[in-house]
Amino acid sequence: MKLPNYYEDPNTLHVGTCENRSYYIPYGQDLNSHATLLSGDWRFGYYPYPEAVPADFINPDFDDSSMDTIPVPSCWQCHGYDYHQYTNVNYPIPFDPPYVPKENASGAYRTTFTLSAEAAKQRNFLYFEGVDSCFYVWVNGKFVGYSQVSHSSSEFEISSFVNEGTNTLAVLVLKWCDGTYLEDQDKLRMSGIFRDVLLLTRPKSFVRDYTVRTFLKDGGAGVVRVSVEADGEISPVLTLCDADKNPVGEAVLTDGVYEFTVSNAKLWTAETPYLYTLTISTADEVITQAVGIREVYIKDGVVYVNGQNLKFRGTNRHDSDPVTGYTISKEQAIRDLTLMKQFNFNAIRTSHYPNAPWFTELCDRYGFYVIAESDIEMHGYLSTYHSDRENTLGLLDEGGVFTEAVLDRVQRNVIRDKNHPSVLIWSLGNEAGFGYAYQNAGRWTKEYDPTRLTHYESSTWDHSNRFDKSMLDLYSRMYATTEEVDSYFAEEGPKKPFIQCEFVHAMGNGPGDIEDYYQQIMKYDGFCGGFVWEWCDHAVNQGVAENGKTMYGYGGDFGEYPHDGNFCMDGLVYPDRTPHTGVYEWKNVVRPVRARLVDAHKVTLALKNMLDFTDMADAITLSYECKADGELLCSGEIAVPSTAPHTESEVTIPVTLPKTAADCYLKLTYLTKTAHELVPAGHEVGFDQFLLSGSAVRRLNSVTDEATAPTVTEGDRFLTVSGEGFTYQYDTFTGIFSSLERGGETISMDYSIFRAPTDNDRNIREEWERANYHHSQTRTYTTEYAVDGQTVQITSTVNLCAVTVQSIMKFTVIWTIDGAGTITCKIDAKRNTDMPYLPRFGVELTLPKSWQQVSYLGYGPQECYIDKHHLAWFDAFESTVEDMHEDYIKPQENGNHYHCRKASVGNGTNGVTAYAATSFDFSVSNYSDYELAVKKHNYELEESDFVTMHLDYKNSGVGSNSCGPQLLPQYQMNDKEFEWEYQLKF
Repeated sequence: MKLPNYYEDPNTLHVGTCENRSYYIPYGQDLNSHATLLSGDWRFGYYPYPEAVPADFINPDFDDSSMDTIPVPSCWQCHGYDYHQYTNVNYPIPFDPPYVPKENASGAYRTTFTLSAEAAKQRNFLYFEGVDSCFYVWVNGKFVGYSQVSHSSSEFEISSFVNEGTNTLAVLVLKWCDGTYLEDQDKLRMSGIFRDVLLLTRPKSFVRDYTVRTFLKDGGAGVVRVSVEADGEISPVLTLCDADKNPVGEAVLTDGVYEFTVSNAKLWTAETPYLYTLTISTADEVITQAVGIREVYIKDGVVYVNGQNLKFRGTNRHDSDPVTGYTISKEQAIRDLTLMKQFNFNAIRTSHYPNAPWFTELCDRYGFYVIAESDIEMHGYLSTYHSDRENTLGLLDEGGVFTEAVLDRVQRNVIRDKNHPSVLIWSLGNEAGFGYAYQNAGRWTKEYDPTRLTHYESSTWDHSNRFDKSMLDLYSRMYATTEEVDSYFAEEGPKKPFIQCEFVHAMGNGPGDIEDYYQQIMKYDGFCGGFVWEWCDHAVNQGVAENGKTMYGYGGDFGEYPHDGNFCMDGLVYPDRTPHTGVYEWKNVVRPVRARLVDAHKVTLALKNMLDFTDMADAITLSYECKADGELLCSGEIAVPSTAPHTESEVTIPVTLPKTAADCYLKLTYLTKTAHELVPAGHEVGFDQFLLSGSAVRRLNSVTDEATAPTVTEGDRFLTVSGEGFTYQYDTFTGIFSSLERGGETISMDYSIFRAPTDNDRNIREEWERANYHHSQTRTYTTEYAVDGQTVQITSTVNLCAVTVQSIMKFTVIWTIDGAGTITCKIDAKRNTDMPYLPRFGVELTLPKSWQQVSYLGYGPQECYIDKHHLAWFDAFESTVEDMHEDYIKPQENGNHYHCRKASVGNGTNGVTAYAATSFDFSVSNYSDYELAVKKHNYELEESDFVTMHLDYKNSGVGSNSCGPQLLPQYQMNDKEFEWEYQLKF
């Protein structure tokens, strides 16, 4: 099929399309919709390039019986055509803008629709909500038009092409077009008609578009202004009703603008998403629009909504599903919004394109602040030869080729979603540099809609001072370090509000630095918040493995080139929306109440209301429990005092502390007081826990006077320590017990500094491997032993080292074994600070496979780390080895438990219990570290025939360095010198 080459012509973005308008569905006066959904099963043909498509497939009499059937909307890769591809930065085609490969996969679609005689006389429009990447449209064999911009709507008037009865619609979709250079988003690349297609039948004259803007007046009144644009002669009647359908005020028409004044207006916020209903009626049509009265502005470098300093607790969200790809139903979107609400999110960035046109309607209704982002990302330029972010990222923007396209995409985004109160910020796009095109688009945006804020992170990479950035309201960064945040606010002079449009990269086991950033968000009024990258893991469901696990595919699993591996697996929830542990960490860090211990003796606490618009007493109920080493002392509920947003109130908990060396912790749990549409009453929104009493260092149990020392047999290498029911072999070459045998079962031990790298270790991993940490070993310099009346004491001086590199650490270890077989270990270590920080330092125990029962006194029940433990609390927990495993799709270090005092693993008859003088990190797994390190997918994991137990002096934090900053020093196992004492009982 020979096509007019619009798809490689940046000067021809659309042919035959209607002027942009806001999204709405018109109804008749009988309240029947004027929209017919054309989605369903369409005929489909897949071809390797446009020239292979039969030229006559557009004709009504074309025999399509041999064509396949495909659901519309859908992505054709999800139905066995073409191939999946995941790439982040790299363009999937040669860099030759505006040209694309000749072999350009093409999908030919056909369907029919029927018009009555009356409908055929009306005006008819086709409305495509989303097609990737570009498409040509024919009705009844006649060319209607062409359009692109995958994630924006395209509308065609087809009144002159239709007739009474059956009409044939043919659409040809191309995989790539010149717009591909502007749609280089970090996601799986898919194609097709992936959103709904509507047929609108409208009267000869109608409301073409309208604009709603709201303002606040002194005294609590709200103003709603509506401008209406007509196509033809109409006499619109406007009414505004409250949520109970009662009219509020009358429209006053001045200079073509309708204005309602609402006394004592109920204001829209994410916490209180109150909506009025605007109705625009003509003789033949009715349009309704939800209206939220609210106002957003900046004063003295601080973002305010309705006069209140606001904090965005947000996430970046793609339209993504492992089965349906880009095609997302309202039910799927509501599932996301439900989880977001329940995990304390209040904001969404539609990364990096407009979501489905009804998505902002849901955000209006359920209460989310939205950064509405234009369908632009051009960072593929960074992969070209001799490129760098500062000098070449913006060249596509500056070069003039895509100046019109950039403006077109920004306009489509803004105009479509302009009437939604949830949209507070317009984003000009993502990672495309900053040049004349963005300067023009930014100016247009601010002139068209001065009532909202603007942001564009890539502007911060332009240091040339050649371009005007005054239209950008926010200083937007990605993954700024905590030091950079402090530096920004330390600078003298006026400054824009600071926002992290992406931060705490949530790839795999992480993120681990949420609390550190949130402390800064709370500290600086001008730090208006951040958006986690990102909401969900992107993957393709490839079926079920023999072991019953879902096989999720990521980059490289489809035989594609180029690809970026599992970098798409970077969400807070798994592809099926099962929460990662990271989202629990987020939930509790951003909890709506934060407590501060004022007086530990009186158990008096200050409760701070972290909400922005709701009195704490109206939102929260509070329960408490106090435990000593996991044993419940008391529990109850406390009345929540009336507390305005951002203020504190004190409460006293009726707790009497016992005289004990145990760790006594008070835990406060915060529950929702009333139900929200997406959150039930009684839903836990967070907790605080405080240590009221306890000992930082505990004296480990000593031997009894009646104990008899074990015997020691000295060999050429091993010391054999024997007592009643046990035999231990100590390796004098390595400085650790090579076997611990008792009750017919054997344990082995080794020192451990390496871990199966997490995704967030992807950068430091290179240093670890260069330092040969994954091949570490120990050798002793000296070993001595002594036997007294009760114990055996073995002392070794040890070098922790690896082949080809210098010493990693040197330490003295003292092992004390009593007559019962209890082992107490004391280590006095000095690390070589010329080497990189350690993944961990501790011991690894290899346990019998039958030992599957686990109990521990420490932080749980979720996995937790030194920088990712706010999701957990200190308590006594019971579990199984299987349940201690967090099944990341790409296997990695997991299942750690921070700050443990005690941990036991066994089978009910035999087992081992570890105690700490201070604390240790603890994990246990059915998989070896090696297995977790080398396997690419969780369904490939094979269980060991033993159980691996780790006891660590310290396990380094997980951070977010997969894309974010390096792990903060305080969370690294970088201690220059340290002492550690623990005990093992059998």
